[in-house]
Parts: sequence; structure tokens; C-alpha cells
Amino acid sequence: MLIRFRLANHRSIRDEHELSLIATEFDEGTGRETGLRHRGRDVLVQPVAGVFGANASGKSNLLGGFRIMREAVRDSFADWAKEPRTVPRQPFKLDAASREETSLFEVDLVLGQDRVRYTYGFELSDERVEAEWLHAYPHGRRNVWFDREAGRPDSEGGEFIFRGEGFKGERESLVRLTRPNALFLSVGATLNDPQLSAIHRWFLDNLWLVTSERDFGARVEQTRSLLAEPGQAETYRPRIVRLMRSADLGITRLDTDPETGEIRLWHRMPDGGETPLEFRTEESLGTHAWFAFLGPMLTVLDRGAVLLVDELDSSLHPTMAAEVVRVFQDPASNPRGAQLIFTTHDATLLGSAVLDRPVNRDQVWITAKKRSGETELYSLTEAKPRKEENLERGYLRGRYGGVPRVTAGEIARELSWQEARATA
Repeated sequence: MLIRFRLANHRSIRDEHELSLIATEFDEGTGRETGLRHRGRDVLVQPVAGVFGANASGKSNLLGGFRIMREAVRDSFADWAKEPRTVPRQPFKLDAASREETSLFEVDLVLGQDRVRYTYGFELSDERVEAEWLHAYPHGRRNVWFDREAGRPDSEGGEFIFRGEGFKGERESLVRLTRPNALFLSVGATLNDPQLSAIHRWFLDNLWLVTSERDFGARVEQTRSLLAEPGQAETYRPRIVRLMRSADLGITRLDTDPETGEIRLWHRMPDGGETPLEFRTEESLGTHAWFAFLGPMLTVLDRGAVLLVDELDSSLHPTMAAEVVRVFQDPASNPRGAQLIFTTHDATLLGSAVLDRPVNRDQVWITAKKRSGETELYSLTEAKPRKEENLERGYLRGRYGGVPRVTAGEIARELSWQEARATA
């Protein structure tokens, strides 16, 4: 379960910003129990967070920070060794100082049946890991598994501090094998340290990123695999069929073409019969999009994982996007506490006469681009919206920020002026 994510100096996100999923006083009953307490009160975590903002305001860069962090955890031990003294990162480039500063990535998690909180993070420069830390909070008290500082330029893995007996692994041998441009977490997991492997697995197995186009083919194959693999098809086939039917696509059932082995979706005919359409060449883009979305969504729901969706409105019709949000909000359809974090331009998800409001006030985040070119991330609750307030109208009118600074007709006037000048 993800509690919060901190990020700094990544693409347009220059200063440190935090995306928190902790339920606030604006919560309207959707927060999930974490087993944690703070100041005598239970800490609840939201199953959904929606990030709204104008084009190029930094929404995708926020989710990209998750991707960079996951890739660092996955690849630093093996792949970064191929490029000595090089660390793949993307600092803010619109001022010289930021290019020289470190990039920060940190997550707060609740893991395991004992519901222990962990804080894991690191700072990267272009050449090495400048800092790395992992703290556990059993029984609510911080236990420093390790703190790492880069130390002298000629030091190997840096300087490590282990406090107490929380981390029980082979400290000296793991430190010895940790290069300056490798994460200690990645080294430990690669060498099968059980404690570090548990944190490592969360990034690999419980953090799923969906983009509108870049991973489309892989998502189609993910859904196909759920329908085809022995031991999975019996469970997933009826669920996928029901979800394809519920999308009002005219689909009655699916099967596999006995000649080609391809998936076929059967459609209703006006005379009451049904006929199959070839998936790759005859099905609509909308059908492809929904089919491709089901594999990652069902996998995440069954694992209790985190689904990151960039541009939810580009992948799905607004009505279907609202239904996806409601799937994660409802404990009956999301019994394992999976979480959805999405970016969107679609203001109807903030509430309209058609869709109602699938997100709560403290589940809404805004990105805005400053004059300096950097992204500002903040919660809608900073504007203290009333419970009955029309969030869609307030957002589109700029009450909360995060909308383009363009006056009505400005682009048309600009084009008209250019045409007049060209013909003068």
C-alpha cells in the first residue's frame, strides 16, 4: 500500500513535491485502514488519486518519477555497470544550478501481514548514488535499516550506517559489492537478501504504469495471457467477458479462432444472431483500448498493487474512465486494497450531471506550470472546497489553477492575424 511519494529535480519538477494518499478531513468515507496510528487516530489511505492540469504542466512527469525510481531499483546493479560513472536521470534543465543538484525519489509504504511502514528513497547525481536510506517503523517507532552517504569521491560504495538489529543481512559483504552507481537495495535483492528482496519486489510486482500509446501492445498481450495461460484462463476468462459486455460494445462472448489461434470477439446481429470479428483488423479502437486496459487492471486488483495511468481520458471514454475509478473506490470490487493514480484533462471526472463525482475532494491533485517552467503540485483541498461545491465548474473557471492561461478566442485571433499578415 502506497502512502506517499516524494520527488525533486526530475524533468519539470524542480523543487521537492509530495503526492500524499493519506485521507484528510475532506475524506468522504473511502479511506482504507492501514493499521497505522498518528496522534491517537487511525491513518487511512485513499485508493484513488487523480492529477489534473493543463498540457505540459508536469502531470506525466510526476508518474514518470515513479517509472524512473522503479527502473533504478530494477536495473542499477546490472545495467548501470555497463556505463561506469553514469546514472540515468533527467534533472530540471531550465536553470544551470538544477543540472548540478541531485534528484530525489522516495516512497512511504505499508507492507506485509503485519502492516509495517517503510520509507525508502535515494538521491542521484549524474555519476553516482549520493544518498540512500531504508527505515522501518515496527510498532510505530523508526528503525534505521541503513543510511548511506556517497562520502569521498574515491570511496567505493560510500559510507553506510546500520543502527540496531532491524536489518539482519550480511552487511559487510553487501557494502563491499555496492558500486557508487548502484543502489544497495538492488544489490541486496540480487543476492537474495530476504528483507531487501521484499521491498525490491514491491517495485517490480506492485507498481504498474499504463501510458496511452507507448505500452499499448504489451497491455493487449497482458490481457491475452490472462485468457490463455493454464491455471489463469479459468479464472479470468469469465471476468473479462463480463467486463467486455458491460462496456456496451455489442460483445456477447469471446473465443479463439481454431485456424489462426487469434482472439475473436462475438457481436450481436440485428436479427438476434451473433458473428465474430477479427480482433486486430476489424475491432474498433475503443474495443482495443478497453481490452488492453483490462489485463493490467485485473492484475493490479488481484495483487492489491498500484496502477499508474497516464492520461486516463486518452485511453477510455469519460463514462468508462469514471467506472474504472469507481471500481477502485468500492471495497466490494477492490477487496485487496489496490490503488489507482491517474492523470487526466477530463474535468467531468470532477463531477457533472452525467457522471456524478467519482473522486472525493482530497483525492484530487493539481499540476500548474510556473513562469519559470517548473511544475507546482498541490492538493485541491488547499482551496478548501465545500462538500456541495461544483468542482468541475470551479476547475474550468480557474478557481483551483491548473488550466491553460488562454482567453476565449485568443488562438483564433492569432491565426487570423498571421493569415492577414501573410496575404498583405
